[in-house]
Amino acid sequence: MDLAKRRAVMDEAMTARGDWPERSPWLREAVAALPRDEFAPDRLWRWDGHAYAAVDRHADPDGWAAELYASQDAAAVTQVSGGLPSSSLSAQGVVVDMLDSLQLESGHRVWDIGGGQGWNAALAAWRAGPGRVVSTEIDPGLAAFAQERLAAAGLDVETLTADATTAAPGGGPFDRVIATYAVERVPWAWIEATGPSGRIVYPWGRLGHVALTVAAGGRHASGHVQGLAQFMADRTAPAPSAAAGPTGYRVVRGKGSAETERSVSRDLAPLESDWDLRFALRVAVPDAVVLTGRDEDGVSAWVHDGVAAWAMFSADAAGESVLFQGGGRRIGDEVLQAWKQWEGHGRPDPYEYGITVTPEKQFAWLADPDDGPRWPRHEAAAATSH
Repeated sequence: MDLAKRRAVMDEAMTARGDWPERSPWLREAVAALPRDEFAPDRLWRWDGHAYAAVDRHADPDGWAAELYASQDAAAVTQVSGGLPSSSLSAQGVVVDMLDSLQLESGHRVWDIGGGQGWNAALAAWRAGPGRVVSTEIDPGLAAFAQERLAAAGLDVETLTADATTAAPGGGPFDRVIATYAVERVPWAWIEATGPSGRIVYPWGRLGHVALTVAAGGRHASGHVQGLAQFMADRTAPAPSAAAGPTGYRVVRGKGSAETERSVSRDLAPLESDWDLRFALRVAVPDAVVLTGRDEDGVSAWVHDGVAAWAMFSADAAGESVLFQGGGRRIGDEVLQAWKQWEGHGRPDPYEYGITVTPEKQFAWLADPDDGPRWPRHEAAAATSH
């Protein structure tokens, strides 16, 4: 197991693709000084096509190293609970991209949320300096592991076991806040803990990561989408139901008959291949799960909300489709309407979208937070419930 060689191969791959950000040259130096293998546990987990199988560093050192350094786009699963990943070392390219979005400078006070194995906090501390980073992790075992690895690396980072959705740690206000798990709603505690002009980088649901800037007075924060990688969800969020899995459409539809049926004159192929469209649909209809399949008649699609509403677009040989819907709500029509709106807005790409957070509400927007189109996401009751 030649870790130095694997680190070099990863570095070269990131260089070849332009993944090392020009704005933050310190990141390449930090990754070289604090490589991800120094923060990886001795057991990783690999998907074998049926389940997650353990890859032990001592029993299979080459397999362990290969899993850890698979590519700059691959996360390494470090913990499995109930057969599903519950913690990981994020992909190196994604870690670098998010820290670049943070615009971190020496001397900044940093709150690292969802510390995991401690690598993200380590890189932040390399830049910010001793005693400038506080890392919170809800899992006490992971927090203890991170503290051990950070200390072994000679870094002065405070590591706490805490639920970051309810309150911030002491030591604020923070200049920078970075989260490494996905949330649909930004806890207001994150805004309150960040000083004016402070920056908050977090993964937004199943969409990508956003960088918010806190306004003067701290009464709202707003910012654009920065990257498109997906992350594990907040552990305090409700567990996904069976309807959220691969069989979700069948679970939601059940055996009931369609309540409506009509022809749709639209080529469904973009639902399969146009990721800008898929992103826009996720913004406009956030609870819609869209699945596609192709046969000799073309692309068909299945949509559901994980609860009761479902829709099926069945392709026909004429290049059109038949839309069947049920469950009370017409979620197929909502998807078509959002698709039409996206086209009307000029088919924007994901980086033109953003999020604004206030104490009363949170909403997505396109192009401009004040004058652009908006999609409400969480109104006052939800925003103030924590």
